[in-house]
Amino acid sequence: MNENKDYLGTERISKLFVRMVIPSVVAQLISLIYNIVDRIYIGHIPGSGSLALTGVGICMPLVIIISAFASLVGIGGAPLASIHLGRKDTQTAETILGNCTVVLLGLSVVLTAVFQFFAADLLMLFGASKNTLPFALEYMRTYVWGTIFVQFALALNNFITAQGFTRISMITVLTGAVCNIILDPIFIFSMNMGVRGAALATVISQALSAVFVLLFLSGRKTGIRLKRHCMKPDIKLILRFLSLGLSPFVMQSTECILSICFNNSLLKYGGDIAVGAMSVFATIMQLATLPMMGFAQGAQPITSYNYGADNWDRVAANFKLLLTASLSYSALMWIVILLFPQLLIQIFTNDPVLISYSSSMIRIYFGMLIFMGAQLACQNTFLALGNAKVSLFLALLRKVFLLIPLIYILPVLISNQTAAVFLAEPIADALAAITTLTLFCLQYRNQLFSRSKI
Repeated sequence: MNENKDYLGTERISKLFVRMVIPSVVAQLISLIYNIVDRIYIGHIPGSGSLALTGVGICMPLVIIISAFASLVGIGGAPLASIHLGRKDTQTAETILGNCTVVLLGLSVVLTAVFQFFAADLLMLFGASKNTLPFALEYMRTYVWGTIFVQFALALNNFITAQGFTRISMITVLTGAVCNIILDPIFIFSMNMGVRGAALATVISQALSAVFVLLFLSGRKTGIRLKRHCMKPDIKLILRFLSLGLSPFVMQSTECILSICFNNSLLKYGGDIAVGAMSVFATIMQLATLPMMGFAQGAQPITSYNYGADNWDRVAANFKLLLTASLSYSALMWIVILLFPQLLIQIFTNDPVLISYSSSMIRIYFGMLIFMGAQLACQNTFLALGNAKVSLFLALLRKVFLLIPLIYILPVLISNQTAAVFLAEPIADALAAITTLTLFCLQYRNQLFSRSKI
């Protein structure tokens, strides 16, 4: 195992960063295809595409919750496993993997039961109207049956990345994405299944990815192997990786609360058309942020491994490359959105009313996207260094302490109430980025900013 992992501690950082990050970014972009392909096809369903797209958008909080629990376990456990690999403690790393698998099994059963039983009530809470509820309910009841596959595919793939096998983790995601692209038009149009077909295609695709992950982690090529005796619950260890996973869990699960707030406020002030615009913006936001998450996930094993080995020069060099890449991408996306908003929106809908309305609001919503690169780089480095408390605070800051209150306060102060709701996003982005950068500099200035070996 150690021979396979020494390159994380010895290979030139610039070369290693590219080697790790490129497959991770590609994996994130492929993952984005799940949502984009679904929404492109759904948005073009004859006669009902606009309402169907809005209905599926309303399902996103439940989809986010399922993904958030996968992050709680997977993103919490994987950096911890990487740190122990840096300390040459393979046994503890394998015990972390085994315990994560057990927790995922339990969570999958509970989430499936709860969401199947309360689907209609939850979707109404999330902003469904009498026009969009049938589409939302049809999609969600099918998607929820695949919860266990989503949990395994998303959470355990982090343990493949944590070992440095970023190409394998990319192939895992690619396998599911290709399957999804093939099945979507067959189920949605050829078999006339509509939004249910889109959900079924996603479930089958995630199941394929989950099988691939389990086979790899049980095989000979992996450094930390999924073993039965390592699956005996260790409460102290479970609490350790769950505490570290709280930050990404809060980041994602608060998206659910955020979606409720946005959808209900937009439905109140702007109707279904405003909620439809938000569905489009949410997908574009994923296009903007997921590659940056790919940068962070690719850089994470390097940071965690060398932190475990107490090699701060390599941690510092890796962080500087992560910050540069993230800032460059967020600036590029910010420019593209500001210059070509209508072109992006037309990818997801051919409804001229929705296109016109969304084009008038998109520059407001993404006005401060340029700051997000620095925020995500710093926030994910806190996580890679095992700093659970600060990561959790920063996860709560942008969405819970800033964005949610602004969604309700700004419409009271600004006459164009719908625009005021969208304006909450850039204000929260700017304030959260400034706070994150300040805390990061205060805590790690000496360790990271005085080192420059790349």
